[in-house]
Formats: sequence, structure tokens, C-alpha cells
Amino acid sequence: MDIFNIFQLECARRLPHLPAEHPCARVHGHSFRVEVHVSGPLDEKLGWVLDFADVEKAWAPIRAALDHRYLNDVPGLDNPTSERMAMWLWDRLKPALPGLSQIVIQETASSGCIYRGE
Repeated sequence: MDIFNIFQLECARRLPHLPAEHPCARVHGHSFRVEVHVSGPLDEKLGWVLDFADVEKAWAPIRAALDHRYLNDVPGLDNPTSERMAMWLWDRLKPALPGLSQIVIQETASSGCIYRGE
């Protein structure tokens, strides 16, 4: 069974490897929507896979590191595409959430990526 929490991040970034005329080569912002999915068996006694509060607790340092920040200044996010952000999030959440199964990042209402680990 899968559970998920949805989080919001307000961030600025630029994608430094794009041609100068590309709009994303300039500093711009996104209201990122991030889904954190955790898979596991249903605990018969508790009736859940994992307490949603545990996902929120694992997310708290992520929010502190990224929300209302310029992503290019965050160590490991010098080229902060949604794909690289998903991998960065995975690496930081997986130790606290062993059942982490996928991260979904939406950078606009109609575009995003899904990362399921290596």
C-alpha cells in the first residue's frame, strides 16, 4: 500500500547550462508541489502504513533548507532542474523514510517529474 503527503515550496532558481536566450537561464521562481510517497504493508493493529506525522517530520529539514531560497545556492543543487531536485530530495528523505517509493515534483500546473530511486 502507498501513502503520500503533499508539500509546497516557494523557490527561486536559474538553470545555468541553458543558452542565455532560454527563459529558464534567467532567475525565476516556482511554487513547487512535492508529493512524498511511502510504500509498505498495512500495520494490522494500527491500520496504517506509516503515521503521516512521520513523513511531515522527515520533511521539516527539507522545508527549512529549500523554502523561500535561491536553489542554486543550496549545496548539491547548483543546476536545480526538477529532476535533480527529486534526486536531491530522495537522498535526504530515504534515511528517515525507508519505505520511500517515489517523489513527484510539479513545477507548474502542467509539468513535473517522478523519481523512484535508482
